[in-house]
Amino acid sequence: MTDQVPAADLLTVSDLRVEFARRRRTPLVAVNGVSFTIGAHETVAIVGESGSGKTTIGRAILGMIQPQAGSIRVNGSETVRLRHRERRALTQKLQVVFQDPYGSLNPALTIGAILTEPLRIHHDLSREAARERIAELLRRVGLPPDAASRYPAHFSGGQRQRIAIARALSVSPQLVICDEPTSALDVSTQAQVLELLTRLQQDTGLAYLFITHDLAVVRHFAQRVLVLRSGEVVEEGTAAQICESPQHSYTRALVAAAPVPDPVLQRARREAARAAHAA
Repeated sequence: MTDQVPAADLLTVSDLRVEFARRRRTPLVAVNGVSFTIGAHETVAIVGESGSGKTTIGRAILGMIQPQAGSIRVNGSETVRLRHRERRALTQKLQVVFQDPYGSLNPALTIGAILTEPLRIHHDLSREAARERIAELLRRVGLPPDAASRYPAHFSGGQRQRIAIARALSVSPQLVICDEPTSALDVSTQAQVLELLTRLQQDTGLAYLFITHDLAVVRHFAQRVLVLRSGEVVEEGTAAQICESPQHSYTRALVAAAPVPDPVLQRARREAARAAHAA
């Protein structure tokens, strides 16, 4: 694959604001004034509790919802309010891996058919070339080529998420938005999926926007972290800064909530976070 892109800001989000209309009430501001960049080959994580607006940001970048204000640029080109044809072309640069590995794959289609669909839309491949491409994608995510003839129900949650990653890779994107891709998996499977994402980034030069509620997941995976609360960024920095020396009380609470192997240390961190929040 030739997924390499120039070493520059791949994604630039500036002053993003997203509102949702509510009947007979003022609009709900889900995202307010969020700005960040993602460079080529970089992983940036957005961390926050449920309802903080992190998934809304990902959906706005993908064009699934329309922001009320702000700018979203991919390789320097504005993507807000693109027409359908332009938005379709953008999907070759931006792909997504959703949270639910059970709901993200059509159960009526074989894995081969699921992986063929994006190839059919974006590439003019012969049937044989498409079959070879699908076999290559499955091998890349650690599955045998004969998985193409089977259905999603035949696979575990971790295997289905590998298939979803293969689907995202099929059009050779520059950026993959990972929306809680490990939260539905057990701890050991989480580690395997994160290891796979890391290896794919090393092999292809992918960039990731990694959306999660769990700081423990991003501690060794992301280069930079944005902490989101009620639609606004309350803290940002390197993963080490955020996880080891959090400055905002909300970030400290998230760090304390992240599981650690030592129960005594875990209890001490939670007590310290509660004290800081009360102050």
